[in-house]
Amino acid sequence: MKERRDMNVVGPLVRRFRNQRGWSQPQMATQCQLMGWDISRESLAKIESKLRSVTDIEILKLGKILEVHHSALFPDLKR
Repeated sequence: MKERRDMNVVGPLVRRFRNQRGWSQPQMATQCQLMGWDISRESLAKIESKLRSVTDIEILKLGKILEVHHSALFPDLKR
């Protein structure tokens, strides 16, 4: 059985903020496209499921689209 490797840490919080806005994945993909980021619903789903990596520029875009500071997309990792 192949072990799953997480590709990002922001996905679950992207999902949480999207849900708080009452958006479906297709609605959020549309919002991204309206702001000039050509991303599909499928790619957004992969981000939320941690199956796709996210660049620093994309994290900034996600924060802007979701109207949260980009640092809010990172989990509070206790060391």
